[in-house]
Amino acid sequence: MGIAAFALVGASVVFTSFLSGIFGMAGGLVLLGILLLLLDVAPAMMLFGVTQLASNSWRAFLWRRFIRWDIFCGYAAGSLVFFGLMKLVAFLPDKGMVYLGLGLMPFAVELIPRDYRPHIERRFAPFVCGALIMVLQLLAGAAGNVLDVFFQKSSLDRKTIVATKAATQTLAHFLRIVYFGSFALVEGELPPLWLFGICIALAFFGTTLAAKVLERWHDEGFRKWSRILILSISALYIGRGVWLIAQ
Repeated sequence: MGIAAFALVGASVVFTSFLSGIFGMAGGLVLLGILLLLLDVAPAMMLFGVTQLASNSWRAFLWRRFIRWDIFCGYAAGSLVFFGLMKLVAFLPDKGMVYLGLGLMPFAVELIPRDYRPHIERRFAPFVCGALIMVLQLLAGAAGNVLDVFFQKSSLDRKTIVATKAATQTLAHFLRIVYFGSFALVEGELPPLWLFGICIALAFFGTTLAAKVLERWHDEGFRKWSRILILSISALYIGRGVWLIAQ
């Protein structure tokens, strides 16, 4: 990575942390796609995890009074159980699979009839959500769009949605770092520690900026633009994934 690549990573972290601070997950989708252009899967996933851990933990702290802890605890239980199972499998996806997975999941979710979509406030739904997100994020890179589906039918307002999702994703990204960090360590592809420090600082900065915008936004606009942004990015990733696999 040269100076231009480092600058691109830094700018991407600020921009995508800002997006995540508003939409709750879209920024991560963008950032992972950019990192995969510059790095192999294991170091890209690790740097992505560290950056998103910083962004989500800071966002969860800023909106901590809105977190639904009952939802978080159920999610954590499902995540930890299936993280243990995935660690036994120890599967490392390639770039084509990651891009294709990132792109296809939002459209697959759109095909689910609205009446049958999961509801995060129902009994056992947080556990199922945590288990599903853990498997998908380790196989396909990210699953924030699937997480978003669990909240779409809820009665929660935008602040509670963003805060609770930030808390769940803080745990998810910590487990991501542990999982892909083991691959990067074995392959000798760990990014330099100073890069992690810079990305964490920039993630805090972008997330803090977003908090001011979220205060002024209404729930209807929040839900509408979240869907448009996610599907647009996903279409680009499908094309990228198909191209890589074809090669």
